Amino acid sequence: MPEYLGYIGGIFTTFCYVPQIMRVFRLKSAKEISLLFTILLLTGAAIWLLYGLFLHLVPVILWNALAVVIVSVLLFAKLKYSKL
Repeated sequence: MPEYLGYIGGIFTTFCYVPQIMRVFRLKSAKEISLLFTILLLTGAAIWLLYGLFLHLVPVILWNALAVVIVSVLLFAKLKYSKL
């Protein structure tokens, strides 16, 4: 049962960034997104991914691998659509 909670929690926490990314690309503006937030989030997801890999925790690996991809897209959009 606890492993299922990892999958369910991972779905929500990983895909919660998708609406924000869609908004940024639709508006072609990312001024409301913090660059520091995005970098810290990407770093945290990458560290969680490594943690999951070391301990062979499938839910942690799965959702953080996806989070790294999704947050990388958010970082790309931030850099593309905002004037730093």
